[in-house]
Amino acid sequence: MTDVQAPPPRPKRKKNIMDLLVQFRWIVVIFVVLPLSFLYYFSIYLGDVRSECKSYKQRQKEHDENVKKVVKRLKERNASKDGLVCTARKPWVAVGMRNVDYKRARHFEVDLSPFRNVLNIDTERMIAKVEPLVNMGQISRVTVPLNVSLAVVAELDDLTVGGLINGYGIEGSSHIYGLFSDTVVSYEVVLADGQVVRATKDNEYSDLFYAIPWSQGTLGLLVSAEIKLIPIKEYMKLTYKPVVGNLKEIAQAYMDSFSPRDRDQDNHEKVPDFVETMVYTPTEAVCMTGRYASKEEAKKKGNVINNVGWWFKTWFYQHAQTALKKGEFVEYIPTREYYHRHTRCLYWEGKLILPFGDQWWFRFLFGWAMPPKVSLLKATQGEYIRNYYHENHVIQDMLVPLYKVGDALEWVHREMEVYPLWLCPHRLYRLPLKTMVYPEPGFELQKRQGDTKYAQMYTDVGVYYAPGPILRGEVFDGIEAVRKLESWLIENHGFQPQYAVSELTEKNFWRMFDGSLYENCRKKYRAIGTFMSVYYKSKKGKKTEKEVQEAEQETAEVETPEVDEPED
Repeated sequence: MTDVQAPPPRPKRKKNIMDLLVQFRWIVVIFVVLPLSFLYYFSIYLGDVRSECKSYKQRQKEHDENVKKVVKRLKERNASKDGLVCTARKPWVAVGMRNVDYKRARHFEVDLSPFRNVLNIDTERMIAKVEPLVNMGQISRVTVPLNVSLAVVAELDDLTVGGLINGYGIEGSSHIYGLFSDTVVSYEVVLADGQVVRATKDNEYSDLFYAIPWSQGTLGLLVSAEIKLIPIKEYMKLTYKPVVGNLKEIAQAYMDSFSPRDRDQDNHEKVPDFVETMVYTPTEAVCMTGRYASKEEAKKKGNVINNVGWWFKTWFYQHAQTALKKGEFVEYIPTREYYHRHTRCLYWEGKLILPFGDQWWFRFLFGWAMPPKVSLLKATQGEYIRNYYHENHVIQDMLVPLYKVGDALEWVHREMEVYPLWLCPHRLYRLPLKTMVYPEPGFELQKRQGDTKYAQMYTDVGVYYAPGPILRGEVFDGIEAVRKLESWLIENHGFQPQYAVSELTEKNFWRMFDGSLYENCRKKYRAIGTFMSVYYKSKKGKKTEKEVQEAEQETAEVETPEVDEPED
């Protein structure tokens, strides 16, 4: 295998006032965003504690009352006068980097803010019933002391159940359980006409059950979900293994870390509980594999316990990088702290937000206030800085077939030169109905590493940071780079999560995703004319009421999404 070619040199870019504002934005972050973030997190925590003091019966009663309020609100809407239905959540509150511009059009608000309670933890059925605004930090705080957990716990505390279901959610356990939505047992949904239904994979609403993931809340209002629980232990035994080589060799080492070459993918003895790899340079990476371990095992003499959740600890990605110098090592991390290992530094985005945030003195003095809340960062950046980030910064995830991960790494290096990169595998199941994301046709016949008869192994290539050209002061066209990324994904049967900034046209959107089941459910459950279509909700740019109405009318007239012929 040959090494990837170095990207061609680019001309130097001229700096302007925006570069200066971004360079010193840490002043606003430290004196405004961090204090407000702390107060916000603390107020949310107090609300969670109050909720946890109530009995499950009382929480369920309040839930039922709040559902009735949503139904009543929907029935108050005059379809001929009021805009499309939209949650009352402010645009800047969303965790994703995509601009929530669809809320600039006139819309009919429905308040879902009370839906942030854990309704039940059933350790006999191994099911958690939760409302959509429950976040990962809240659910892990409740479940982990019981030695149970959601099968997939997304790393960042702030990510909510509703966002992970309607959008996209992954974790290091997804090579076993799939994406977050694959672990859901049932959805409670309020439809456009106010009807409340429970959708499961084998009841009369099974089509809705399979259509909800990736739909961005455009089929109905999710008010609760039942999610699979798994038994866990108190610690994660984590092995750090350095890899040195070219990008193809790094990709193969990553694949070998969790997918046996004999394709015995369901053998727990051969497959770890958790997997992730961080690629630090074109020639260096660290593969991490974890297995649940008991407290008794972790505390045996000679074992190293690392409480990575303490505020003064080295940021996790930097701690893992030390394996490149000291070689392979093993340590034990408390399970809940491991789940949220990337929260404090927002993977490595914290280094861009606070250039000195990783220094020992800052961690010791102010690490307890980290991370700055993403929604407050967005609220304080303004439109010009927001556009600057879109052009000079990359926050994208590329979901690609596992066997193409080496090609994806080379493409990112050539076109974006972003490091570190995050690699996390996930199963993409072959389902009874063809959903928006689906495995390659005939994948099971290829018998590739990581695949099984019922699921194709994919991987998430997380591309988060300023590109190399920007760091070197060179010209970089972020918008064009994203367009190239999207074209590469379409050509390679890959997918782009909708939280990210997208440049997709409507035709290319439906080349990437399959819209047949989604559009059928839009018609069947009367979502057209009530909820905005998923493409239009994800579409970049400002939207007027007229544009929304015209797009909805066009959707109502078209039986299935129009698809472009493949490009040469």
